[in-house]
Amino acid sequence: MTLKSLLTSTALVMTAQAAAAEGSLSVYHWFEYIPQELVDKFEAEYDIDVTIDTYDSNEALLASLKAGTLGSYDVAVPGDYMVQIMAGEGLLDTIAPGELSNFGNIQPQWVDVAFDPGRQHSIPYQWGSTSFSVNRDVYAGDINSTAILFDPPAELAGKINVLDSQGEVMALASLHLGIPQCTTDRDQLRALDDLLQTASESWASFGSDIAKDVLVSGDAAAGMIYNGFSAKAREEGANIEYAYPDEGYVVWMDNVVLLKDAPNRANAILFMDFLLEPENIAAVTNYAQYAAGVEGAAEFTDPALASSPENTPREGAGPGAFIAVCDQATQEVYDQIWTRLRS
Repeated sequence: MTLKSLLTSTALVMTAQAAAAEGSLSVYHWFEYIPQELVDKFEAEYDIDVTIDTYDSNEALLASLKAGTLGSYDVAVPGDYMVQIMAGEGLLDTIAPGELSNFGNIQPQWVDVAFDPGRQHSIPYQWGSTSFSVNRDVYAGDINSTAILFDPPAELAGKINVLDSQGEVMALASLHLGIPQCTTDRDQLRALDDLLQTASESWASFGSDIAKDVLVSGDAAAGMIYNGFSAKAREEGANIEYAYPDEGYVVWMDNVVLLKDAPNRANAILFMDFLLEPENIAAVTNYAQYAAGVEGAAEFTDPALASSPENTPREGAGPGAFIAVCDQATQEVYDQIWTRLRS
């Protein structure tokens, strides 16, 4: 083969590969969190094939990317604190000013956020709360305390599912004890460890992706759960009540991030811009039953969601708290406590 033919052949292969890449998008996403109809709409509108792989916790996402899947995905959907961690570890690309034509649709309170100031790497997806729900056929007592999880009544002991999510479990445990997240006080850390190890004796299972199903099936009588997931369980027939406890609860915002070395970066930007359209992000809200951070989405959102018990903190409930990001030394201590808990 002549040099000219070789160069021509190579150019054709590279052009074909580029064309194939232009028609693809690889998404790393939470389980059961986006309606297929919305994915179909994006595919049809842009002639892009979307592949979605799922994970069940922020920590699982981080571990997977650090283990070698970075470069395989274009976007992911981490929670607030995990965006900050991923940015700090160099796992995110930067969105240039003007790249997102719908950037102005982001609600003002969600633009200059502490975990991603100025939204350099992310856009808002959905936000909500993490607490727990109780089967009212099994337990009719007061559920307004995190003691339901950490010092449960006899009716619930051994029948509790807990999210397999280190950040949220430890945040709720800290709220229960009234200690700061990321504490360095040895007595407080010992109390946190003791609380979790003792409470785990009353837990039947760890599972984020099963949190709804075990409440619907009755395999769990109580469970730590996201508010939208609880609403869906109730719709599926579980006689459950979602708690906003006196000690407080976890508040979170999930975000779509642009991953470093995204193989289809231009399509990732298209997808992020697509999700900033009010009608599109409202479709996620109507499906998942959380809340969007986009102006105009309310116009397309099911009005019943605003008054659902899962979206209406009771009077007297403790404040919501975002998960804190610890310094490395403190995080290593928390990791050790979690490892003992899960071993």
